[in-house]
Amino acid sequence: MNRHQTSPYTEDLRLAHMIADSVDAQTMARFSAMDFDVETKPDLTPVTEADRLAEELIRGQLSRARGRDAVHGEEFGSSGSGPRRWVIDPIDGTKNFVRGVPVWATLIALVDHGEPVMGVVSAPALGRRWWAARDGGAYTGKSLASARPLEVSKVSALSDASFSYSSLTGWRAAGRSQNFLELTETVWRTRAFGDFWSYCLLAEGAVDLAAEPELELHDMAALVPIVTEAGGQFTSLDEEPGCSGGNALATNGLLHQAALAALAPDDPTPWANPSAAAPSAAAEDAPQGAPTPQEAAQHEAGRTGLSPS
Repeated sequence: MNRHQTSPYTEDLRLAHMIADSVDAQTMARFSAMDFDVETKPDLTPVTEADRLAEELIRGQLSRARGRDAVHGEEFGSSGSGPRRWVIDPIDGTKNFVRGVPVWATLIALVDHGEPVMGVVSAPALGRRWWAARDGGAYTGKSLASARPLEVSKVSALSDASFSYSSLTGWRAAGRSQNFLELTETVWRTRAFGDFWSYCLLAEGAVDLAAEPELELHDMAALVPIVTEAGGQFTSLDEEPGCSGGNALATNGLLHQAALAALAPDDPTPWANPSAAAPSAAAEDAPQGAPTPQEAAQHEAGRTGLSPS
């Protein structure tokens, strides 16, 4: 039996696939031609005409097919109101897009009463697509009719895990850079697959945990159902479920508590490392530059010509 039929959001999922087909044709034409100008948004991230045209196309199709639903997009913000809200990232991975790197995707999600219930991630330059709907499973393939189910890995120890992230940027500002670096040394393997791809590979079982210190709703909404329907867990770094925490940790579930502990805020205490001994009280009380007892004895021996006892 096709598990998609068990989801109450099957028709929304079909619509999202149809929209993704249209957007893929448009974005791939621009990506292949590389005939766009790059601007900088106030948050210093790049944006292209291709981003805006893709979001306009998605909004236009949603207004005709789901006119009563609200929409939130990266480029044009929010419109409408109600419990159902479509969340759009027209091109996730714009920095890759503008440099000709094929790792970018269109993310289309449906959030119902505050919970992400359906997501489609379409990466046409990779020839890949991933999707999920609540209670309908998670899949990858060319279309709804040609797909294979996704399932997270069974790795249960961080020392055996593959960890993916986007970059080192942001971990220091989040106050977690020390613990982040320690985690990269603890796990079996690290790779910066980045953006949507880390989480889709996690849903496939190819990666065991993925994390980023700063994300927006449109970066995460489509990824949450794909990860969770594949059997994984998706929270903030502070264990807030879903995509409203401003950052993300996704795992196969078995590693989640260990990963949360590993990526906790850094200890601000300067002597937090037990291998680093704190100075003794005597040393702290001694005047700056005062000689140690051994140095004083050696100095006296040199002055009198006698060996120190």
